[in-house]
Amino acid sequence: MGDTGGDGQHGRAAGPRRRADAVRNREQILAAAERLFAERDPGTVTMDAVAKAAGVGRATLYRSFPDPSSIAVALLDEHDRRLQQQLVYGPPPLGPGAPPAERLAAFYAGMLDLLRHHLPLALGAETGQARFETGAYGFWRVHVRTLLVDAGAADPDALIDIVLSPLAPELYRFQRFERGLSHERIEESLAGLARRLLGA
Repeated sequence: MGDTGGDGQHGRAAGPRRRADAVRNREQILAAAERLFAERDPGTVTMDAVAKAAGVGRATLYRSFPDPSSIAVALLDEHDRRLQQQLVYGPPPLGPGAPPAERLAAFYAGMLDLLRHHLPLALGAETGQARFETGAYGFWRVHVRTLLVDAGAADPDALIDIVLSPLAPELYRFQRFERGLSHERIEESLAGLARRLLGA
């Protein structure tokens, strides 16, 4: 009986310890991946490279993330949530209370700011088909549809993804670093597009 009780106590202690190890491993993985996404072409980051940089085994890495894109999504999630909170609860024009055109212009500015500061992560998480499959993109779609409806757009469902298309990370990279456009010039152009599109 005494031996059984000791094993049970050890098992209970092992649970929190395993959870603490898992949290520490996740933090190491995310920190290492963020460095890799910033240092090289995000599309070339592999799970082997992340595991090596994080100092964890492949099995440990795959228990937390299935692929590099899912790691980038996790890193971006916190930044996306911050912007989402501002859209719902923040002051106008980003938050409620401003005309739809001004809210769309502010949304463009907020998203461009996110891309400016976290472009390697966005390129790792939100390019190609993967962009449309993130939870954040679903949130942006709902927000933009609301603005289109409020502005009286004739076919908001057909316009949503067109309105969001200028925010594709690979397009921002092309405009900034291949075409040489300044961030401010891109932002001003999208603000003008928002106002023309929504009739302000």
